[in-house]
This record gives sequence, structure tokens and C-alpha cells, in this order.
Amino acid sequence: MTLSMFHNAQISELDWLKKWNTYSPLKTAIKDGDTSREYNYQDFYRTTLQASVYLKEKFNIGAGDRVSVLSGNELEYVFLFFALQRLGAVLVPVNFRLTEREITHIVKDSSPKLMLFQSDYAPIVENLKKTFDFESQQFVASLSSDICFANEIKAYKNSVSLAELEAQSVFHGQENSEVMILYTSGTTGSPKGAVLTHKSINWNSINTSISLNLTQDDTTVIFLPFFHTGGWNVLTTPFLHRGAKLIFLKKFDADQILKISSAEKATLLFGVPTTMDMMARHAEFNSIDISSIRYAIVGGEPMPIELIKTWDKKGIPIRQGFGLTECGPNLFSLKQEDSLRKIGSIGFPNFYVDAQIVDENDKRLGANEVGELIIKGPMQMKEYWKNPSATADTIKNGWLYTGDLVKKDEEGFFYVVGRKKDMYISGAENVYPVEIEQILRKMPGVREAAVIGIPDEKWGEVGRAFVVKENPSLSEQDILNYCLENLAKYKIPKQIVFMDNLPKGDSGKILKKNLPKN
Repeated sequence: MTLSMFHNAQISELDWLKKWNTYSPLKTAIKDGDTSREYNYQDFYRTTLQASVYLKEKFNIGAGDRVSVLSGNELEYVFLFFALQRLGAVLVPVNFRLTEREITHIVKDSSPKLMLFQSDYAPIVENLKKTFDFESQQFVASLSSDICFANEIKAYKNSVSLAELEAQSVFHGQENSEVMILYTSGTTGSPKGAVLTHKSINWNSINTSISLNLTQDDTTVIFLPFFHTGGWNVLTTPFLHRGAKLIFLKKFDADQILKISSAEKATLLFGVPTTMDMMARHAEFNSIDISSIRYAIVGGEPMPIELIKTWDKKGIPIRQGFGLTECGPNLFSLKQEDSLRKIGSIGFPNFYVDAQIVDENDKRLGANEVGELIIKGPMQMKEYWKNPSATADTIKNGWLYTGDLVKKDEEGFFYVVGRKKDMYISGAENVYPVEIEQILRKMPGVREAAVIGIPDEKWGEVGRAFVVKENPSLSEQDILNYCLENLAKYKIPKQIVFMDNLPKGDSGKILKKNLPKN
């Protein structure tokens, strides 16, 4: 095989939609759960070709150009992503829930050639226009399904044959070229852009397919926003790689998710403990038929044992997962048969994931020793966009340092103990909040819990536990007594704070930075 033939073969492997247009053109690929619009793989492929030619001819989008998007979940968002892949361009999703200052930082940092936005965010974009040079920045409303971008790509070269469109829309994406920049939440400063390549997304989907036993007959509902890796890479890109069916919602709605999952015979469900709890509390949860779901994948936080049991009684076992924007995100998976026996575990690394636990001197640690999780594999990010120092701190000798503290037991099951930055030292002892949280979540009457370290004159730092009660009569002393039975004294929180709700981010993950420290 010549070098050029090998190069073309690599590109062919990345052009998923072209392949599914050949294998299963009439199978439903994507559907809008709010409007019932749907596209089979043939229509999806053709629309993507039209969108790529439109972007190239109207806006001169080409290899390496960034296109940012300020929008909720729309089918056009998915068309855009695959159109940009064909052009060798890069999608930059922007979190519409951020402040204008934070959005400005992302746009300035990524320097997009084109920005697409929904009209709801026009005031923000008008201010952005005053900040950026129009010669290099183009702003276009809107991604909404009823105006502008949607209608234009539908009409653009609509009478042209598929063969002619393919000739005008050659697939330029290459294995190591950038395809997406996802900005992290910025818990330690300004958001950093994790650069994902075709290789990253391709291998994450392979890991996911093997781990979850995906088939072409699978169906799922996607409700996490597209500015989050969960919206794109937990199930969306793996499902499209596998030729399966996706139903998109604009936001989380427990009633809608349950009813659509029932009507569409969904086979998998993805959520975080918060969304799984809200669905379990829905009035129709016990009566609705969602028996087609073979299991639910849960990430973000460890799921409370009582909630696992609630879903298990419904006939839907839970598979706990773990990952991060910069790598995967599908890195670990706990099989459903171990969900109760190994409560709190994230299971084993997925098929093409190398994982090690190391100390501060990079010495590999053994069973039940706590250290930093480092990851290596073809699914990891390329770099942080225009941030070589942060990249060098994170990727060392090919290993990605996650900042997560983990341990594994004698059977090789991994457990997240906490974040390096979350750990606190009380009386010279290391305390890992996740361990305390897992104990608190097992306590009858506790719905949610989060623990942070706060300054203390005597011990240096002590724990403050924030608890959402299930049982209104639960007292502070009840919690302390339970902790005395299950934790060493130095680990027991010195303060208990009851809250109606814990602050959460867009993915449903608890935001400890927003918990009161005084």
C-alpha cells in the first residue's frame, strides 16, 4: 500500500456518516424530542455535505478554522459538527450559562473565524461585536431550527446530486487534526480549552462501544448540553459511530425523558445521580414501562446505594462510570452486576485505557494506597489550546495527570478518593472528602452530601459537611453518631450544615467552590 493509499484509508475510517449512508441509509440517526423532526443516515449525511459546502463557499471555512457556537441543543448543531469535520475545521461550543465576561474570554482565546448563535443570546453577541475585529470574526444568527442557518443549509444546492456534493465536500479531517475545543469549567482559574482530535473522539467511541456493548439497534435520549463533553462524547459520538439512534432534548425534563424512553424503546440511559434521583421521584416512575433499558450509565458523582436499589427494583441496573473532558470521557466502567457489591467503585479501565496510580515522585502504588490517577491512551486530548504551561503540567511523558486521587482494592477495582485540591489535612492526617461523602450518602435519611475542609485553629483544617435531608427529623447528632460508627475520629466532620439543595453545575455535578466556607 502506498503512503497516499494509507492516508486515504485513514480518512475513510473517520468518515462515519459516509459509511452508514452505505450500510443503513434509511435507519433513523437523530431525532428532535421536542419537535419530532428526524433524519435517517442518508438524509443526515446529505445535509452534512450541504452544510460543509455552504460553510466553505459562504464563509471560506477551511482546515484549522475555529467556529464557535452559542446555542442550546439543536439538530443543526450536530450537522455543523460533522460538516466542520469534513472541512478540517474545529467546533468550539460555548457555555451559554456563563457570564458575559467568561464568554468573552472563550471567544478571545479561541479566535473563531465564525460564530453562530441563537437569537436569545443576541445581546451578548452585540457586545462581542464591539470587542472583536470584523475582518476576522463573523457573527451569524442563528442555529435555531426555524431560521437562518437551518433553512439556508436545507436549501443550499438541494437539487445537486449526492455524487456532486461529495466531489465538492471532500473529507479533510485527519487523525491528529483538531476537531473540537471544549472549555473546562475553570474551577482553578479561567476556563482552559481541551483540544480533542479525530483520534480522541474515534477511540473514545471505540472504548465506549466495547465497554457498553453498543449495537446498531441501540437508542438513547440525550439531554446534557452540547457545551459539555457529556453532551457530545458520553453517548452521542459513540452512538453515531455505531450507527445507532439518538433523540435530543433541549434540556433535562424528567417527565419527558421517561415518556420518550418508553415510547421509543430506549435501550440505554445516561445521567448523573441528581437527574437519576429526579426521575426516580417522578409520579409515574413506578408505573411507566421503560423495561427496554438494559442499564443506566451514571457519572459525575458516586450514586447513593438507596438510589441504586430503587432503579434496580425497577429492573434497570446501574453502571457507574468515570472520565474527564481532557481524556475520553469514557475511561472507567463498573459492570452492573458489581454495582452493589462494589458500591462507590468506578470499576476497571476501559479496553484501550492504560491507568496507573502514582505518588508525588511518580512511584507506582499498590493495593489500597492512595495516589494520583494518570492515564494514557489514544483517546486523550492533544493539548490545552494556546496554553503550553498548563499542557506541560498535565501531560508528562505521554501520561495525562488527572489531578484525581484514587486507590484500587485487591481485586483491581478502582475508587475515586477525591481531587488533589480537595484533600485537606486535619491534625497531620490526610482527609479525603469523597470517602466521607460516600459514608454519608449511605445513611438512611440523607439525600445528598458534600464535604469540604475549612480552617481550624487547633487542627489546621477540619471538615464541614453539607447535607440535604430525606428525613426531616434527621438531626446533626444523628449524623455525628453515624459517622462515629463508620469513620475514624479525625475524619468526622466538625460541622454539619443542612441545606435544601446543593449547588450544581450544568452536568449535575456538585460545585464545591460555591459552598459557604465561613
